[in-house]
Amino acid sequence: MVHKPLTNGHATSDYKPDDLEAAISASRRKPRFKDIVNAAVHDDFHGELKRKLKDGVDRDELEKYRKSISELSEIKDKKVRAFYEQQNERLNDWLEVDTLVMSMADDVLDSMNPQDADGDGVAEIGGALKTTKGDIDPLLPEDERERRKTGERRAKWAININVIANIILLTAKIIAAFASSSLSLIASLVDSALDLLCTLIIWTTNKLVQWKIRRLRHKFPVGRRRLEPLGILVFSIIMIVSFLQILQESVTKLLPGGPRDAATLPPVAIGALVATVVIKGIIWFGCIRVKTTQVQALAQDCKTDVVFNTLSLLFPLLGHQFSLWWLDPVGAALLSLFIIYDWAETCFENVARLTGSAVSPNVLKKVTFLAWRFAPVVDAYKTITAYHAGDGVWVEMDIMLKEETRLSRAHDIAETLQYCLEGLSEVDRAFVSVDYTSQGPTGHAEG
Repeated sequence: MVHKPLTNGHATSDYKPDDLEAAISASRRKPRFKDIVNAAVHDDFHGELKRKLKDGVDRDELEKYRKSISELSEIKDKKVRAFYEQQNERLNDWLEVDTLVMSMADDVLDSMNPQDADGDGVAEIGGALKTTKGDIDPLLPEDERERRKTGERRAKWAININVIANIILLTAKIIAAFASSSLSLIASLVDSALDLLCTLIIWTTNKLVQWKIRRLRHKFPVGRRRLEPLGILVFSIIMIVSFLQILQESVTKLLPGGPRDAATLPPVAIGALVATVVIKGIIWFGCIRVKTTQVQALAQDCKTDVVFNTLSLLFPLLGHQFSLWWLDPVGAALLSLFIIYDWAETCFENVARLTGSAVSPNVLKKVTFLAWRFAPVVDAYKTITAYHAGDGVWVEMDIMLKEETRLSRAHDIAETLQYCLEGLSEVDRAFVSVDYTSQGPTGHAEG
């Protein structure tokens, strides 16, 4: 080996170093005949798989079963109308699944066949999943991506408006509380204060979930999505304890020896409660048309606030008007019981989800339909299990293929199905395993 003169203090050489990535000489970077044949077979299989999955469903045939808004309005029987409304929702789910499979399967399958263009042992062409570094959102249909972005924007606007309204109304109620001894008003004040705290908890946990740091990724390998329901769980306990205190105060006032003066509401208190009812009512009607989970939850919260503050206004006003001293503490007690029940229900719901409760029948139907979309390439399904892991859903699916199915084919089918499942907005993670017989173990230890 002859070295060239030093250049910038370093020796140069005609020697071609071995390719350390592939452990082969740089002079032998040529694909072998076997590699070419395998690639051709793989391409044929992928082409066949794509054709079978892209056949899709007959959308025109499905649309025949849809009832338009005008047709629904003409149905007088509420149960029949509710049936067709649910049927429309199922049709929407099925079409969403079909669009998702037709859009994603192609890109996912291409990612299963990385190509080494220069034969150096490193795949330069890795498909869409390599380009997006495993992020499947860019692979979703464009209208689905836009729908999710629109939902996120609307949810953000609704939450921000609600926070601003809560701060203004809370300030007004604090001022009003100093001018009145009404327990119903105090209950409304506590509700507004804790409502604002709840919003801040949700906002904080949501930011923590989205906070992506490499060190945290090692500590929380599947993310921190369960922080949100944990935050709500902690808050619900705070809410229950707070209103137990108000309930205790109300009962104490009703016992013999308690004050017998009817509580009065000054104009500032009446104004604060009326403003709460009006503003929350406007937000409620503004959110009710936005069919996203977050906004619908906010709409439900505003609806509860409208009822709660209306009663908080009526109890002391009627008590003072008719000289019924007991009406205000009774009203405060009833409102406290209502809040305790409402948040206890929320508490148990989050506990159930954190402990792995089954998903709703509608979500299970959606997952099952996605499995059915893979029926042309899957022989059978052994098990389909979907359960909550916090607010998100985890899916376990055991598919069956012929015993002689090649490993590469089995892998590509299972993993394509897995990525499509994780493309559903409800699903956080999916696990697809392959079996060749319906007999034998279920795949998980029992106990």
